[in-house]
Amino acid sequence: MNRKELDPEKSPGAAFGQRLRALRDDRGWTQDELGERMGCSGSHISAVETGRRSPTHRFAASADRVLGTGDRLERQSRAVRSTELLEGFPEYVTHEARAAEIRLYEVGVMPGILQTPQYATALNERAVERGASTAEQAEERISLVAGRQAALLRTPLPLVFVVLDESCLLRPVGDPDTMDAQLARLIDFAALPNTVLQIARFAMGDRRPLSLPLYILTMQNRSLVSYAESAQRGQLERDSGSVVPLLTAYHQLQAEATSQAESVALIHQLRKGTS
Repeated sequence: MNRKELDPEKSPGAAFGQRLRALRDDRGWTQDELGERMGCSGSHISAVETGRRSPTHRFAASADRVLGTGDRLERQSRAVRSTELLEGFPEYVTHEARAAEIRLYEVGVMPGILQTPQYATALNERAVERGASTAEQAEERISLVAGRQAALLRTPLPLVFVVLDESCLLRPVGDPDTMDAQLARLIDFAALPNTVLQIARFAMGDRRPLSLPLYILTMQNRSLVSYAESAQRGQLERDSGSVVPLLTAYHQLQAEATSQAESVALIHQLRKGTS
C-alpha cells in the first residue's frame, strides 16, 4: 500500500497530520478504524493526515479523547486554525518549540513568550473592539501565547535572548495593574539562568541596525530559521545565506543595547514611576 510521505516541517497542518498518523500507527489502527472510533470517515482522517483538510476544534478534541493524548492534539490544532496570524508565523511557532536558541527583537508590544495572561487579553480585546479580529480569533491567539510559553519549559531549556525596543515598556496596555504585572514578568524573566534581556533605548538613534520585529532560531542541528514581519506581512526564512546577515544585525543590536543589569534597573524605575 502506497502512503504519502509527510513533512512536518512544511506547515502546522503537516505537523498535525504527521503526529496524528504516528499516534494511529502506534496503536495499529487503520484510518477507517480511527474514523469509526471518532465518528467520521476514514477518508476524513486521510485528508487531515495529508494536510488536505484542517483539523477543527471538535475533530482534534475527539482525536485526543480516542487516542488518550490529553489535550495535545487540540492545542496543536490551534496553530493550524490561526488564520488571522501573518503568513509564516504558525510555521515559525512549530520551529520555536524545538529550537536550541531563540533570539527576539520586538517593537511596540511585548513578545508573546513574555506576555502575562492579562496583557495578552488586553491586547486582543482591543483588536476585537476595532474589528481587526473576531472573538474566536482572539481566543485562539491568547491560547497560542500560552502554548508557546509552555513549550519553553522543555528539557533541555532553550537559551532565550530578548531585545525590546524602549517603546515596548512605555506603551500602556490595559490598566496600570496590567502594565505593572507585565514589567514584573520581565524582571522575573531576566533572572532565569537561560535568558538574557536587554532594552534598545531611543537614544540609540541611527545606531540601531534593526527597525522591525525579528525572530531568529538556532535549531538543535545548528541550522538557522528567521521570521520577520511588518504590519501586513510575515516572512519565514530557512536559507542560511539569508538568515546569517540578520543574525549579524541582531548581534550588532545586542552590542549597542543597554546591558541586562541596566535594563532591569530601568524596568524597576518604570515600576516606581521614577524613570
